[in-house]
Amino acid sequence: MASACAGVTALTVLGTAPSASAAAPKEACTGLYNARITFWAMTCSQPGEPMIGGFATWRNIPIAFDQVDTGSATVQVANYLRVSPNTSSSPLAPNIEIGLYTEKTGKTTHTYGPRWSELTTSGGRTTAIKAGVNPTKPDKRNHTYMTVRQDSGNQWDVLYDFNKVGSTTKQLKVIGGNTNRIDVGLEVTGPKYINVPSIANRVQFMTGNKVWQQVATGNVAKSVTLPVCSTTHKPPSCFTTKLTDNSKFTQWTVSKPRRQAAAVTSPAAVPAAPTRSPDAAAADLPSTFNGVNQQALQACLENDPDSCLATVPGLSECVVTVRVCNAAALPSSGASEDAAGDADISAADIRARAAAAFGVPDDALAVEPPASPAGPKTRSNAAAGGSGDAAWTVTSTSSTTGLQRTDRRFDGFTARYSADTGALLEACWGDLCDAS
Repeated sequence: MASACAGVTALTVLGTAPSASAAAPKEACTGLYNARITFWAMTCSQPGEPMIGGFATWRNIPIAFDQVDTGSATVQVANYLRVSPNTSSSPLAPNIEIGLYTEKTGKTTHTYGPRWSELTTSGGRTTAIKAGVNPTKPDKRNHTYMTVRQDSGNQWDVLYDFNKVGSTTKQLKVIGGNTNRIDVGLEVTGPKYINVPSIANRVQFMTGNKVWQQVATGNVAKSVTLPVCSTTHKPPSCFTTKLTDNSKFTQWTVSKPRRQAAAVTSPAAVPAAPTRSPDAAAADLPSTFNGVNQQALQACLENDPDSCLATVPGLSECVVTVRVCNAAALPSSGASEDAAGDADISAADIRARAAAAFGVPDDALAVEPPASPAGPKTRSNAAAGGSGDAAWTVTSTSSTTGLQRTDRRFDGFTARYSADTGALLEACWGDLCDAS
């Protein structure tokens, strides 16, 4: 990769070139983020020029769930960045999604952590992210989410905290005109059981000449599918939202409050903030890593990650060449997923979760228990992803929507769930189960 990119120079960040003129994608936004069971507070932006990168940042806030039995109902929260490289044929064109996901798994348990997905017209796949500093801890730490088109071909690399965590296989060629979209925001299923504090989403896109820019406000549409919280519309079935802007999209702040705060899981046991200063954390790292000043990067991630590409020496060049730029956030060899409460995972639990998540009758699923430590690792096409974690494996040949919130149906799925916590490790559905 380095030799192929030898001629790439450092990116100009938030360039001063005039913004392209484009209509806000109102129809696409309301059409995509509108359903009876799942609710959204999303922004959709159409830059109006070829886009070859997307970037977003927000903090890992504590998300709380009522300590009640909700049966097999899906109760979950996702806050994500979605980049659609080419929407010329349909707003539902192939896209890349990366973000933070948490799901209620029992009366007192839930999973929490980042993952990325590739969603196409023929199937999809999703993979939990294990890199990063405390990725599964709601410690209010800033994290960054990015996808950048590769220098040759039409596929994209996915980066978390400025390190590559995967690559796409089925994305379309980027073309000119108003043919791409960058979305960011909150998705909630089961809102009456959930408390989501304010999440401050900041987003940028990379132009065809490798300049990072904010989107012009006139190119931004919104879809908010619960009422705005007010004296008339009270929690828990409402959103609070605010788009901070002037001529540019600066920040999308969104929350889903829960009125009965005493009834939700207390976040008291969650660290309020990182206990080590950025200087102390950087002291254990090399001064530079792949050309990036690591002390400056750690300080920037903690205080102002939206500006890191502009202010951290070496970072803008690294993300388009080496794509491994953050020494503190390299993948850990240990298990990284955690659950709130004491997880007690059974075959029945996994069967019910998979049936609800993939919309398949529970009697149409095959559930394979985790292999013993001495036994062979379970692998299944794209869903395996090279993971060595002990996991439940669920398969089905039945028609499914996968994890996509559309009316499209696909033939079959494979999903792997952590034997320790029940967290979704990876999954594939439709033709992407055959992707290498």
